[in-house]
Amino acid sequence: MAEVLAVILAAGKSKRMKSETPKVLHEVCDRPMIEHVLDAAREAGCQKIVVVVGHKADEVQAALSHHDDVSFALQAEQLGTGHAVMCCRDTLASHTGPVLVLTGDTPLLQGESLKGLISELEGNSAGCVVGTATTENNFGLGRIVRSDDGVFLRIVEEKDASDEERAITEINTGCFAFDGESLLEALDDITSDNAQGEYYLTDCAEIMRTKGKTVLAACRMDIVEAMGVNTQEQLAEVEQVMKTRSAT
Repeated sequence: MAEVLAVILAAGKSKRMKSETPKVLHEVCDRPMIEHVLDAAREAGCQKIVVVVGHKADEVQAALSHHDDVSFALQAEQLGTGHAVMCCRDTLASHTGPVLVLTGDTPLLQGESLKGLISELEGNSAGCVVGTATTENNFGLGRIVRSDDGVFLRIVEEKDASDEERAITEINTGCFAFDGESLLEALDDITSDNAQGEYYLTDCAEIMRTKGKTVLAACRMDIVEAMGVNTQEQLAEVEQVMKTRSAT
């Protein structure tokens, strides 16, 4: 079995939290939310984890420094998710196995779902597997665009989507499994030519597809585990879900 690397994006500030505490250090069930993401990554088989830090990087590093399997990459300027992964280039260049890319503000992630993405990647010799979920409440989320026969074509962000694309209910959860070598190659080709002026990690999937690599969108997640935390209200909602899970 090839070694699995997880890259966890945790550099953002998130003004909507209205707190001086770095977002990923807000607690869910008495633990920083990013700790739950680390748990899910380990359950999926990740032996090494790189946390991309930026806003209040020292605080995040201090909170996670006791983990022997965690290292850090600095994203000094937040220029998008693709740029965040670029900041891990040295680690990626020395890694030959699968790479999971996750976000540090999704504490409800399940290791079994992430394991499923890796299984899809390896079983299909794919360059990328996009973890998807379906929801009618899709505002603000990246949509999965497929061909008429169901083949993955691309991910389109809300601000770049047409009216027809905005009606799509299959969404990108922000969880990806990549072949490490293919990911490095695709990162060289992404641009910031979009409404946000950012480097989107999501563009790597389309780049790989156009180069003839197998790219899959796998509906392996449910919308609850894909819930991200951007506000205090969402934090409370995620806490309630986790308490309900623990009680069952």
